[in-house]
Amino acid sequence: MGLRRREFLKASAYAAASSPVIAPALARAMASETPMDGERLIDLRVAGYPFEHVSGLMTGKVEVEGCRVEFETGRIGDLNTHVFSGPRTLDVTEIGLTPYILAFANEGFRAYSLIPVFPLRLFRHKSIFIHVDSGIDDPTQLKGKRVGTPGYSSTSLTWIRGMLQDEYGVRREEIEWVVSAEDSSAVNAGATSKQENVFPEGLRVAIGPPGKDESDLLIERHVDALFHAAEPRAFVEGHPEVRRLFADPRLAERDYYARTGIFPIMHAVAIRSDLVSRHPWLPKAIFDAYSESKALAYSDMRRRWFLRTLPWFAQELAATEELMGDNFFPYGIEANRQALDTLFRYSHEQGLASRRLEIEELFVPSTLALAEA
Repeated sequence: MGLRRREFLKASAYAAASSPVIAPALARAMASETPMDGERLIDLRVAGYPFEHVSGLMTGKVEVEGCRVEFETGRIGDLNTHVFSGPRTLDVTEIGLTPYILAFANEGFRAYSLIPVFPLRLFRHKSIFIHVDSGIDDPTQLKGKRVGTPGYSSTSLTWIRGMLQDEYGVRREEIEWVVSAEDSSAVNAGATSKQENVFPEGLRVAIGPPGKDESDLLIERHVDALFHAAEPRAFVEGHPEVRRLFADPRLAERDYYARTGIFPIMHAVAIRSDLVSRHPWLPKAIFDAYSESKALAYSDMRRRWFLRTLPWFAQELAATEELMGDNFFPYGIEANRQALDTLFRYSHEQGLASRRLEIEELFVPSTLALAEA
């Protein structure tokens, strides 16, 4: 009884092999945890952004047990489109969380299942931009204003609207929305899936002039403000009439986290559901690989901070850990339950998802209890 479960199962294999009752049960038990010894390696096509915390998996320094991984980089719009309406040849992929929620709730999408790995998280106070002549100096002054955006139902926009309502009482119905015909950051985002342009009833929504991107809308005063997942061209180029709403977004975001405990999740990792059915051990193996890759990135940041270009990298890392803990980018359900529940609530409250989903519906059941060391 002192043997580990895996060792116990191996030791029992000889006795079980001759039993028509025990052998199938033993095979199921072993398959649920890890691949059988001698099992042929599974070839996996994995896709996502080349984040520092994913680089171990991307370069092969970290292996997925029982698998041979081919990692390819991709943009989130293209990855979403590939999964929801494309060829679905990717076995494991980064995916926009709100688009997945909408496909699952509204379209019965089940071809891919989620595991609780979240490669991209961003606080969103930094994502609100205004024209300096708009008369907007406070978030509450967005009421009654025209707000431009390159896509209405993306994860980032869902978080921004939810945060504004929870924190400042600004409801989506109090804003006139203008969706730009072009996106100046499309080179970074890729194609836009239909799940990123869902427009609920009861809103004032207009489509911007043809050929105009969201920066044009703001500079030419078609809108008073912009909500943007990245940074609009006008801000990147330093246009004098465009600035962020929050003068010190870092301070606002740290305060938000200190009060709510929420680090907004943008992307998750999805696995083809047929692979999960054939290889029940695979979701845990993938979770462990992403976690190990992140641990290597943490270690490198802490030991080799002097190689970073930023002059105060070590101090910023220490300040982040003081506020958010050593594992400030956590995977697993329990460490992220509040953030997930909040996004599920926003998706339903904002009229995007047809119903409020539960965490247990979207994630592979065997991953619900997984936690990082």
